[in-house]
Amino acid sequence: MKFIFDKDSWQEIFGSIKKSKLRTAITVIGVLWGVFLFITLLGAAKGMENGFDREFKNLATNSIFLWAERTERPHKGFQRGRRMRLKIQDAEAIKKQIPEVQFVVPRNVQGVFGGPPASVKRKTNTKTYKLFGDYPILDNVNKVKIIDGRFINVNDINSERKVCVIGEKIVDELFKKDEKPVGDFLEINGSFFQVVGTYKDTGNSFEGDDSIYIPFSTYRKINNTGENIGWMVIAANKDADIVEVEKSAKAILKRRHSVHPDDERAFGAFNLGEMFAKITGFVTGIKFLTWFVGISTLIAGVIAIGSILLITVKERTKEIGIRRAVGATPSKIRGQIVLESVFLTLLAGILGIIFAGFVLMIVNATLAGGDGIPFVNPTVNVGVALGAVAALVTFGSLIGMIPAQRAVMIRPIEALREE
Repeated sequence: MKFIFDKDSWQEIFGSIKKSKLRTAITVIGVLWGVFLFITLLGAAKGMENGFDREFKNLATNSIFLWAERTERPHKGFQRGRRMRLKIQDAEAIKKQIPEVQFVVPRNVQGVFGGPPASVKRKTNTKTYKLFGDYPILDNVNKVKIIDGRFINVNDINSERKVCVIGEKIVDELFKKDEKPVGDFLEINGSFFQVVGTYKDTGNSFEGDDSIYIPFSTYRKINNTGENIGWMVIAANKDADIVEVEKSAKAILKRRHSVHPDDERAFGAFNLGEMFAKITGFVTGIKFLTWFVGISTLIAGVIAIGSILLITVKERTKEIGIRRAVGATPSKIRGQIVLESVFLTLLAGILGIIFAGFVLMIVNATLAGGDGIPFVNPTVNVGVALGAVAALVTFGSLIGMIPAQRAVMIRPIEALREE
């Protein structure tokens, strides 16, 4: 290992590099590009993964949104086109009969799906907004980011309290900047409700920041909806097959409402769990492709360095023969060639990481926080980056052994004869 710190060895290495500057530069750029591509792709894949995590962090990802529509087949005396109505008992039956279901959230709404919005008045200011009747458990499915106050609780449900939680847009439109909404009152559809909380839109729900939440029981009372519900959210256990849960839930509803078993239009659903699984699979595929392309490019670059060194050894045949004739040992010749290979791969690896990091910083500053762009913090684990460089250097050493072994096999007499 003494040759690593030998001044003469390094002088010979740099001398060799100077003799073939262009060829060496092209080779180093090739390896640098491989490292750059590998780190950049890894960072981009991580940024995409972080972006999707941000988009879905406030949602129960293994969940289904289920609603009623119209039948497409006649059944048991009922005509085709019958309008279905979901009941609270339907939600209870699904929770009871499907073991994989963690909880079911019945929901009601005014101002969505074609219905008129709720009339909301404060002092002389009157506006219209979406009005949701919900249970506190909604917070487990679609996290509500409370800014001030609280969300609906069990006591509100049990006592049918006239309390509400309002969005930021409503606060801006009905209250002055120096006014505190929590504790104040709003007139909603002719009834007075006390504001108990304000929330901020997380960007991944259709409620937006112009909606009002009131207790489900209160909504049912003032709107006289009885046992009817608008739709339900079914949250399954993380390891549950969400597609099978959807099929089971629809089968239960078909039996309860005398719907033909093959009727596919009576109940509609949006399977968030299925969509999330596809997104996860897509990100996993991107990661695999990144590793494959990155490693392949790195290997190609290192092989290119080995090829360049083979050419260099061929060109330096006479020089190596003279060094052998004056006493240079095979181990010293071999060590110099391998050291040159390691030096070039290490240099290219470090430069590649630096450039990749710089590009990822620019991309993150440009895209992070953008609306509709699932891309956040495209980082690469330090261990992975260092591991890539270590593997690059190791492979560079192994590749360097090929021209090094060829160099030590040169006989001094035969080398001196060559011109």
